[in-house]
Amino acid sequence: MQAKTFTENARRAQIVRAAIETIGELGYAKASFGQIAKRAGLSSTGMISYHFDGKADLIAEVVRHVLATSIAYMRERIDAVAGPAAELRAYIESNLAFIAEHPVELTALLDCLQHGGDAAGGNDWYHGAVDVLESCLREGQRTGNFGRFDPRVMAITVRQAIDGVHTELIRRPDTDVDAYAAELVAIVERATAPD
Repeated sequence: MQAKTFTENARRAQIVRAAIETIGELGYAKASFGQIAKRAGLSSTGMISYHFDGKADLIAEVVRHVLATSIAYMRERIDAVAGPAAELRAYIESNLAFIAEHPVELTALLDCLQHGGDAAGGNDWYHGAVDVLESCLREGQRTGNFGRFDPRVMAITVRQAIDGVHTELIRRPDTDVDAYAAELVAIVERATAPD
């Protein structure tokens, strides 16, 4: 029984990976089960239907997978520093580094969130990300590491600046993401500096 579970989990992961690559390269609208099955090396789309209850279920799993991967990537870097200012810097830098290093995953994620809406967990993810930032900013204000500003507005501003780099990379693929990150960190540090 365990071999079957292992095999099923491996097959699900293979399908999710193929879906990410297909959506990332062709877009949500063109990412049919046929295209995904072909990329996954499956003999039929029936294997996808066996593991997922339709496209919405597969898309929700793509979103969960990419978000979990990005959170793990960022968490390692954020946990390596101490203090609200260093954590905020690590949050910005690790977000942007993930975007630069995983363009297909990010494109797939954003396309799924745009087309899948709430079913894909888009609003939950965004509000959760803003809530985490707001909490970090409030803690920094409480400890005197940050000055006076509206933490919610700052959290939304930072999140939007991070998310905006994807559009910039589509328009200008040669954008230096490290330079973008350094500039954003400098702007945020000035805006959050203690009074």
